[in-house]
Amino acid sequence: MPGIVVITGAGAGVGRAAVEEFARHGYDVALLSRDQDRLDRAAAEIRSRYGVRALPISTDVADAEAVEAAASQVEETLGPIDIWVNVAMATVFSPVSKLTADEVERGTRVTYLGQVHGMMTALSRMRTRNRGTIVNVGSALAYRSVPLQAVYCGAKAAIRGFTDSLRSEIIHDKLDIHLTVVNLPAVNTPQFDWALNKMGKRAQPVAPIFQPEVPARAILFAATHKRREIWVGFPTVKAILANRIAPALIDRYLASAGYTGQLTDQPLPEDAPANLFKPVAGDYSAHGRFDGQSKSGSWEMFTDRHRDAFWAAAAVGLAAGVHLLAKRYKV
Repeated sequence: MPGIVVITGAGAGVGRAAVEEFARHGYDVALLSRDQDRLDRAAAEIRSRYGVRALPISTDVADAEAVEAAASQVEETLGPIDIWVNVAMATVFSPVSKLTADEVERGTRVTYLGQVHGMMTALSRMRTRNRGTIVNVGSALAYRSVPLQAVYCGAKAAIRGFTDSLRSEIIHDKLDIHLTVVNLPAVNTPQFDWALNKMGKRAQPVAPIFQPEVPARAILFAATHKRREIWVGFPTVKAILANRIAPALIDRYLASAGYTGQLTDQPLPEDAPANLFKPVAGDYSAHGRFDGQSKSGSWEMFTDRHRDAFWAAAAVGLAAGVHLLAKRYKV
């Protein structure tokens, strides 16, 4: 039955799409992110469209006390939290040699500690009721890092480690709390326009690109089904499994293709926004600028409901792909 869901990063991108998806299914939604105006608009839209309750709360998830205060406000206003979804992230497009310590720390605090704060805050409430669900949004890049995104890749890998530790503790304590991770492929979101970019060219997701509604559906599925992890889209499956089979080969491939694949030929505007340290104002929503190149469907449901057949086919395809790459790069 629908209940109360908290979604971080709710002002734009995958978080905004998840707000829409849960509201469409009758959930009351608490929207957390930094830009209050954008949250207010999103909340008004889902109230009008779906007749659900919506509570927008300006929150910097890097601040543990702010996350705790937001959770208290949610429970005082809407009621006990049933589902907590951690989506918020911030990153930098840059080689490590050009990063500053402050940039690494801030990106890590938002993307990694933001999810840790969400898990701890949700868990403290769910333990007392012995029920609830926590959904962490991960990435294929938690398993296979790429150049120019060390801050993001490192944070997502850390989320994976923290989540696995917590999962074992939940099992040990015999709690009826579901903890799950949804690992994403490239998604058409505004992050490629407002992430801090030191490359001089506009950033882009590596094709194939998926519309944010695809991971939003997977997040809802993860929240309502007992799955340890969900890998959204075949590109995620390929990245994770190929790295298990031939990581050194993938290192060399990304050294060649990892730069050009993430950058367009368009120069970065001198006044390009950057949301790392403060929110970017504007009428941003779930989608970025890549609608014409993005897919509105994926295999995320198939891979979970028909896992045995899928794994067999994936193994054959990956073996063939690795063989071709090995021939090309003479490894």
